[in-house]
Amino acid sequence: MTNYPGSPHLKRTLLASALLLALNSTYAQQGTAPAARSGEDTPASVVILGSRSTAKTSLDTAAPVGLINIKDMQTAGPLELGKLLQTLDPSFNFSSTFISDGTDIIRPATLRGLGPDQLLVLVNGKRRHQQALVNVQQTVGRGSAGTDINAIPLSAIHHIEVLRDGAAAQYGSDAIAGVINIVLKTQTNETQLSSSVGTTSEGDGDLISGSANKGFKLGENGYLNLSVEGRRRNETNRAGPDTARVDPPRVTQRIGDSLAKDAYLWWNAALPIDDSSEIYSFGGVSKRTGDSAGFFRSPGDGRTVPAVYPNGYLPNILTTVKDVSFAVGYKRELANDWKFDVSVNHGRSELGFHERNSINVSYWYEPKPGGGIYAESPLEADTGKLKFNQTTFNADIRGPIKFGDRTVQLATGFEYRSDNYAIEAGDPVSYQYGRTNNPAIKIFDQVGGIAASGAQGFPGYTPGTEVDQGRHNIAMYLDAEHNITEKLLVAAAVRFEKYSDFGNTTTGKLSMRYDPSRQFGMRGSVSTGFRAPSVQQKFYSSVSTNLNSAGVLTETLTAREGSPVTRAFGISPLKEETSKSASIGMIVRPMPNFSVTADLYRIDIDDRIVFSSNIAPESGACVPASKCPIKSILDPLKVGQAQFFTNAIDTTTDGLDMVAEHTTKWSGSTLVLSGQMSFSKTEVKARKSQSPVLTGAQLFDDAQVTLIERGQPRKKHVLAADYTTGPWNVNTRANYYGAVQGQGFTAPYIQTWEAKWLVDMSLRYAFTKKISASIGVNNLFDTYPTEWDKTKAAPFPQLGFTHCWETCPIGINGRQMYAKLDWAF
Repeated sequence: MTNYPGSPHLKRTLLASALLLALNSTYAQQGTAPAARSGEDTPASVVILGSRSTAKTSLDTAAPVGLINIKDMQTAGPLELGKLLQTLDPSFNFSSTFISDGTDIIRPATLRGLGPDQLLVLVNGKRRHQQALVNVQQTVGRGSAGTDINAIPLSAIHHIEVLRDGAAAQYGSDAIAGVINIVLKTQTNETQLSSSVGTTSEGDGDLISGSANKGFKLGENGYLNLSVEGRRRNETNRAGPDTARVDPPRVTQRIGDSLAKDAYLWWNAALPIDDSSEIYSFGGVSKRTGDSAGFFRSPGDGRTVPAVYPNGYLPNILTTVKDVSFAVGYKRELANDWKFDVSVNHGRSELGFHERNSINVSYWYEPKPGGGIYAESPLEADTGKLKFNQTTFNADIRGPIKFGDRTVQLATGFEYRSDNYAIEAGDPVSYQYGRTNNPAIKIFDQVGGIAASGAQGFPGYTPGTEVDQGRHNIAMYLDAEHNITEKLLVAAAVRFEKYSDFGNTTTGKLSMRYDPSRQFGMRGSVSTGFRAPSVQQKFYSSVSTNLNSAGVLTETLTAREGSPVTRAFGISPLKEETSKSASIGMIVRPMPNFSVTADLYRIDIDDRIVFSSNIAPESGACVPASKCPIKSILDPLKVGQAQFFTNAIDTTTDGLDMVAEHTTKWSGSTLVLSGQMSFSKTEVKARKSQSPVLTGAQLFDDAQVTLIERGQPRKKHVLAADYTTGPWNVNTRANYYGAVQGQGFTAPYIQTWEAKWLVDMSLRYAFTKKISASIGVNNLFDTYPTEWDKTKAAPFPQLGFTHCWETCPIGINGRQMYAKLDWAF
């Protein structure tokens, strides 16, 4: 276990927390139950995540479960779900990204320092589908396809439960880091309207947002809750002058948030059939567009055509994300307190790419029959689409069984899930080398080199990478929970899953809760888990044509499982990741309004699926050929360099989560303060290779190890104060982000972005119970990440990169101000 107490940052955080507690305070991560069906959106006090028996308060669960309720969401500044969770929950990370293609619009969401695909997301307790995008750029979550959490609008959410414990035996694949359950609104009393405007202190990134939530009664006890939301966020740019490529120096890059437009329509409904049964449905559609940029092409660059772009150009990448989900189910209360639930849940994610302000250089300079060159090329093109869809069927039954005078809560069920992944090719101009796509034809660019193929910025997917493949799996589980005594609770779960493509797996979990008194309790769990390789990882492939180190036009291939390249290297088909988790914690309640929880945990993951480093042929003389085994494999396949997914590393994650809460109430006013601290440390224990040609260090180089181990903050804390008096509410929140490191673009030099505190403040005034206005500032002190080292990180500072890139937990926008109006009728 990491020796955290030696950290000076921890000492300062503990001091700040002690000060908060000395001031007799607390705040919000109280549990909440689902909203009352015909009532208003008021915070409740229980959670259902982590157990299939009766709901419990978050302090009474056998595993750590945090909660974000409606008031938390109202007082926090972010309007997108990912940033909101990062602000309110210290175990959650949502790194900012830019110049990273599709990852600019679908950012990676992680829990407890693990990967995006090791976090399971539920909506109303049902599995949510994953995103179509595979993160293949040098960002947090590289090689994963997680959940597009920003596809869910805040206006539809009543509360959020965060289970910080391994739960694959309870909920299935992906729940290694934990589970997030998003519970939708059910209110039918009113129409809720909200509008916001905002900007940054630099005068860019202007934001305008509006939402409406309306509830309707269906019969006496049914409901239909609808949410509509729209948002436009202008781009931000923190690029510095480019002193390396243009003279005189000027800003040539777009480094910051992309221009984004978001639109949502979501619903949540239930219709009683009789006193003991109902039909329910929920889901939504969303469409989000992004406008980001690639790398600047200078006037003298071989990828530039001076006749079209005399001053150089910045390729413009336009992305469109379409997300659809629909769930329908039937619930029935049976005799003796048993309950039955059967449901079907379908979800789709689609990401389309369009390149603008670009050119196919090989089209322009292609020799024309009869002499000369064509001297023409489209300047924009569709570059392809990624599609993922998932259908899940569940049948669950739960209730008590009597054994004499003892009662055991049992739950069992069956699941069938089907996943499918597709890649559609872009327009021919987006990927072709000349109009005939024949590498044997010599096409020379403006500087005499071989002309680059495809659209500049984001080359299109080719017909050779198109795919439409899927798989299915079945699962059965059994949960049991029993109070052996009034003070001792024991719970167990076992789950069996069988996949059509790689076999079966069985996982288990044992949990315990012991409360010798109301003031003190202990809890712990041990579990095994797994994560099946996603269909995105199994079937993703892309090809781009570039110059190799010898100046020869060659293909750079992201090879899918079972391709000639992976077979030639001896890379086996992907298999499941397996995990072992353990946690132990305590709960202290010295007073009714004061509580402290602390939970230690360890997660061991074997055969973790990663996206390999770039595998390039050996340079220099290859006599005899056995001296260059990589070249001997790639050359006959006409592949210049390759990357692929493989089970290549084992990791260990140690961590500690602490939450302290206390509330002070006076006549007409309430002060709530809290301290939440999260520590996590992930280490790569082993780098493994199935290949007789490649070592583990070649498959997964030091830059990728650094991204896994140091790409996310090892320390993240949230200290908050919330004061309400009469119609006024003041909220102050300080977020601490530990240091992060990266060397993906500067190896062997490791760039460190130092730890930072970010402070947010908001002021809210309620004119009536139905109308309120708020103003707020996020990042009050205009804090930025550490600047790039101008010498050791060259040439990136000289190109205009100012602060960070591959990992950027606090973003680079600086101070942001906003105003918000909420009203209901």
